[in-house]
Amino acid sequence: MLLKHGGRLLEAAQKYQIPVSDWLDLSTGINPNGYPVPKIPDAVWLRLPENLDGLIAVAQQYYQCASLLAVAGSQAAIQALPQLRKASVVGLVTPSYAEHAHAWQKAGHIIVSLSANDIDLHIHQLDCLVLVNPNNPSACQFSKEQCFAWLDVLQKKKGWLIVDEAFIDCMPELSLSRYAPLKGLIVLRSIGKFFGLAGIRAGFVLAEADILNQLNELLGPWALSHPTRFVTACALQDKPWQDVARVQLQLDSQRLAHLLGDYQLIPAGSTPLFQWVVVENAEEIHYLLAKQAVFTRLFAQPASLRFGLPANESEWAHLTSALQAISFKGK
Repeated sequence: MLLKHGGRLLEAAQKYQIPVSDWLDLSTGINPNGYPVPKIPDAVWLRLPENLDGLIAVAQQYYQCASLLAVAGSQAAIQALPQLRKASVVGLVTPSYAEHAHAWQKAGHIIVSLSANDIDLHIHQLDCLVLVNPNNPSACQFSKEQCFAWLDVLQKKKGWLIVDEAFIDCMPELSLSRYAPLKGLIVLRSIGKFFGLAGIRAGFVLAEADILNQLNELLGPWALSHPTRFVTACALQDKPWQDVARVQLQLDSQRLAHLLGDYQLIPAGSTPLFQWVVVENAEEIHYLLAKQAVFTRLFAQPASLRFGLPANESEWAHLTSALQAISFKGK
């Protein structure tokens, strides 16, 4: 069974009979003003990817970690890692990115659903703990001190702490990347969110060499296409763009929080890439916004909506107009 995610704009356009070009897609939490991809040399299209192209060195510098593996988006690692362990008891925070639980359950492991506040109570019962930091969609953050305390417990039973840092590039000070490799620590990084490059399907796994070797063997050769490797290397080494993007995303996220608050949609969680609103009539609001060609991400448990960022003033005006329209209907 395939899980549903944000970004299904063609499906929404068909469902609501609104042309794709008219939509404001806020469903993904992806930087809407992503990295400007340079011209890709012709040779990149003609040759198979090669490991000596410099990508790994660039990634090692960006993540401040020497032990890493390039993968086809962190999703590839999420699906493969459960296959590298015997049956285990795996703790996952709820709500969170649903593919983690799906992959571990599919591989035959025992899933323990936890709230963020309950991890300390259950950590001694677990073989593995999977965190998304900051969490998606709740935006809950886990400190380094918490993570290392949990890792210490897991290490004693040859367990794993997996930290999915897909949304952490805006807040690199929170990342555990520079501490890898540590026994039992696996960090997942994505190029899709902060860099706005979800379409190239690129990510990295930071871990001990033994885990990376097993993962590499499972995933096989040419995990990333040659054009993907070229674009990823360009993005990772463009520090001036990264610095400007971090500042702008913070400002836009604050603007979005204030705008939503003006219409009684008070965010319960916030990152520089999205706002999470918990509200009883989330499904109704999702529907009413969709009728105004604004696509949000709907969650059932708890009833909530995730709002990504508009890309420009025209999109900000579109969102404001839609919020005004549904506010009027609510009265």
